[in-house]
Amino acid sequence: MAMQQVITQAVGLLTIFIGLGMAASLNDVTAGQVDGVIVGLLALVLGGLLGEWWKLEALLESVGDWLKRHFKGKGSFTEGFVAASLLFCVGPLALIGSINNGLTGDNALLTIKSAMDGLAAIALTSSFGIGVGFSTLPILLYQGGLSLGAGVLAQSIPDPTTSPQVLLVTGVGGLMIVGLGFNLLEVARIRVASFLPALLLAPLVHWIASQLT
Repeated sequence: MAMQQVITQAVGLLTIFIGLGMAASLNDVTAGQVDGVIVGLLALVLGGLLGEWWKLEALLESVGDWLKRHFKGKGSFTEGFVAASLLFCVGPLALIGSINNGLTGDNALLTIKSAMDGLAAIALTSSFGIGVGFSTLPILLYQGGLSLGAGVLAQSIPDPTTSPQVLLVTGVGGLMIVGLGFNLLEVARIRVASFLPALLLAPLVHWIASQLT
């Protein structure tokens, strides 16, 4: 138990470190006379309110509960496959990591996620068996599809590494990753999933702020 806790804490600390690095990109953005940090804050607040209104956190939890009830008693292979697929695909880190990889080519978040998934897979395999291994297919389709989609979008941007919209999405995503790190360290219980709409709102808030100033 103590060894597992130490591993989780190590991953949590590294997650916070990478999240802070991503969040620093907000300092490189301005929207007219509005600082990028303020734009990021507005996106997070509005996105968080939308996420709470849509009950995204509860929705993700209910998906997990439904799958668990639906496949209950249908064999350890199926339970292992479903449990692993859900754990590895449903969550902010998978979404943010895939989008960030597609937009900027940075795979640091997906590397962290792979390490976390590997540790979790060991625990799940001991309980459910080989079915856990077959979860790699939905993971490949989900994360690969998101990365490819973001990559296609990035091709329409002259220089994704300096684009204010991409920097904003990276910065806002970084703050959410810091929240995940805090959750791993059990410092706080941050409802990270509720902030997911902020990733879509960040470019919109930037455009509005640019038009008003």
